[in-house]
Amino acid sequence: MTQTITSPQERRQARPRQVAEYLGVSIATIWRWAAERQDFPRSRKIGPRVTVWDLNEIDAWVDAQQSNQR
Repeated sequence: MTQTITSPQERRQARPRQVAEYLGVSIATIWRWAAERQDFPRSRKIGPRVTVWDLNEIDAWVDAQQSNQR
């Protein structure tokens, strides 16, 4: 009997510096958007001094921003 195992969706995570580089903005802008914008993806703390964002959520947010500009 063959069992098919489906892999979960790849979870790409990035720290603030990586998110800033990915979006072409400063790290301060990332933190400001996280604090002030309701639509910006939520970060996740994975350690006492480690915060990450899911890049799939960042991609979806960028797509939504581009759709809103049309």
